[in-house]
Amino acid sequence: MLLDKLINYLKLDKQEFLFQFNSHPNYPSALAFSDTLNFMGVRNDAYELDKEYWDELPEEFIAIVDNSFSLVKKNGGQYSIYSDKAKTLSKDELHKKSTDFVLLFEKDKVENKTVTSYKPLIYAVFAIILIYSLTSLTWYEAIFTLLSLAGVYISLEIFNQKFGNTSTVIGSICGDAAGNQNVNSCNKIINQDKTSILGLKFSDFSLIYFIGITVLGLFLPATSFIIKGFTFASLIAIGYSLYIQGFVEKTFCRVCLLIISVLIAQLVLGLLFFENVAFEIQTVLLSLILWIAVFSMVLYLNNTLQDKEALQKSNAKNLRFKRNYELFRRELLENEKITFSDNDTFFIGNRDAKLHLSIVSNPYCGFCKDAHKIVENLLDKYPNDISVQMRFNYTPDKQNEKFTNLMSDFMYTYKNKPAQEFLHLVEYWFENKDENKIRQKTGTASGNEDLSPLVGMSEENRSAGLNFTPIILINGYQFPDKYDREDIYYFIDELTEDEEINAKVIFDI
Repeated sequence: MLLDKLINYLKLDKQEFLFQFNSHPNYPSALAFSDTLNFMGVRNDAYELDKEYWDELPEEFIAIVDNSFSLVKKNGGQYSIYSDKAKTLSKDELHKKSTDFVLLFEKDKVENKTVTSYKPLIYAVFAIILIYSLTSLTWYEAIFTLLSLAGVYISLEIFNQKFGNTSTVIGSICGDAAGNQNVNSCNKIINQDKTSILGLKFSDFSLIYFIGITVLGLFLPATSFIIKGFTFASLIAIGYSLYIQGFVEKTFCRVCLLIISVLIAQLVLGLLFFENVAFEIQTVLLSLILWIAVFSMVLYLNNTLQDKEALQKSNAKNLRFKRNYELFRRELLENEKITFSDNDTFFIGNRDAKLHLSIVSNPYCGFCKDAHKIVENLLDKYPNDISVQMRFNYTPDKQNEKFTNLMSDFMYTYKNKPAQEFLHLVEYWFENKDENKIRQKTGTASGNEDLSPLVGMSEENRSAGLNFTPIILINGYQFPDKYDREDIYYFIDELTEDEEINAKVIFDI
């Protein structure tokens, strides 16, 4: 299922979105799609709504159009549709091609994740080569190098597309007249390529060829003899490609024809302008080493990306099993329920929430920082649905004065300032772990607070066997050891709606 235009419009990390979507236990259902958007920071609500009421919908919403999740934008009397591609439909066409499913979302909560990209480095290399060619080579040698760079770029886009990365350039060249990117002429030729030499397809050798020719072009005219030889040899590839397109697949690929045009232009330049220099064995040997190095590099990248793709697919299937809520729920309820007293110390969030989290931690615990971050994120994302109690393990007769002063500062802030300030203070502590800075933030007025409620809380933790930190409990049930703490993000929606679990109150405040 291609969702490129939709993902780009919502400014989501495509790789992360598709991985989370594919690994959802209910993939490829509407529930999986909605949950994935929620996980990526796009809060949404799904409805089954008759078409007669669609005029009352917001300017932007998500619907299933042509069996694909699509962003729908009202544009006067027309509707702009974004999914695997962008298109425009009339009201009647939209109603005819879509189901009654609609999903309303809050765009202002979208989180745009930064993804490391290799493209700036590639562009920088291209720029250096181009500047060198324009300043050091003749005009026809510079044009030859420019054509080589164009071949590298197009071949690299085809190479990336093989591993699921959508290319805007390839899409704009090939078009999509049929309305389905999987069956247009370019994809038909490229994806159904039967060539396989050590796992490399015919299109991969285009990348190898143009990288090698680009490097050799930097040493013109010394390499003109070898370059002319390779341009003549490219006639074999041109003939083979035209044969496959015209007689086997019976359709022509625009991007393939563009590459053929580049090869022919280079052949003409070589015949008309390149001088016949003396044959030197050293140049041939260096060229051979170059081709072997480029071939090995592309082969390594191809195998590495194939292994990564296979691993991601396998991991996605495994995660569908792991993220099954019923399995998580069973593991959660297998733990013995722990009931605490009505001690409301360090209690944050909606006191009427049905879902209550307890985090047992120690301020000096190295792993507790990440656990606190999780519950803080959940409080921020679900302020009305959950509550949290921070249950620090503290024993005054076994701890030093710094620990006591730190707990006193926490207690003072909790009692006298808004809950959000207390959360920020705890977060600040785990970021810096400096008692003096905490005292400066709270002020000398904190003094020596009554820590007996905290001592009682710590005794309850020990009595329940909660000695190791951090530990997260959900309505009195310890988070299952078989799951990573971060997995709670995938189940929080189901947990807030699980009436049986929410009916189990751990204490009354």
